[in-house]
Amino acid sequence: MENCVFSDVYSEFFPFWGALSESDRATLCRSSVLMKYPRGTNIHDGSECTGVILVRSGCLRVYMLSDEGKEITLYRLYAGEICILSASCVLNSITFDVFVDAEEESECCIVGGCAFADISAKVAEVKIFALETTVGRFSDVMWVMQQILFMSMDKRLAIFLLDESAKTGSDTVKLTHEQIAKYMGSAREVVTRMLKYFASEGIVEVSRKGIAILDKPKLRKLV
Repeated sequence: MENCVFSDVYSEFFPFWGALSESDRATLCRSSVLMKYPRGTNIHDGSECTGVILVRSGCLRVYMLSDEGKEITLYRLYAGEICILSASCVLNSITFDVFVDAEEESECCIVGGCAFADISAKVAEVKIFALETTVGRFSDVMWVMQQILFMSMDKRLAIFLLDESAKTGSDTVKLTHEQIAKYMGSAREVVTRMLKYFASEGIVEVSRKGIAILDKPKLRKLV
């Protein structure tokens, strides 16, 4: 295993690594590739078993796409996080398609889905890890669905702006109205109208530089 360039990474981020035999570890390493993706690259288009994705750096966006081309962002993945939904051959019970794009320039380890599935079938720790990771992500998915189905647009947009501000560490959200609409699964016109309302209330300031949050307490009250 000394020659496996992935061994140190997997031992840190795969809790089941210590339960694998040397042979199984070697199989996972042989089936793995290190990939670098420019911003905006589609990594998984939902049609095939791309494999298990471990993010080394950057940020990935996982989303669903309707027949009409409408996107709904389910969650984002950052360094050290893992995507199982891109490996449909690992969990056959997953019957819906997700798409994965590089939201930033990203580096990822891709573990071959078939190899991961074979080892998962015989090593309980791997199966448990895959299920727990998927269940954790379904909590994120259900939160998104709850917002879409039961929350008003002003509350959803307030949540989005606060989350983006927290992620970037900035009070200015540097996204276009079109991008925000895409991430929220809404229409650009709706986002623009709601931002105009927020601006009239002194909550935000909209400019070409982005959306500056002026009154976070007032924004939190909407949530």
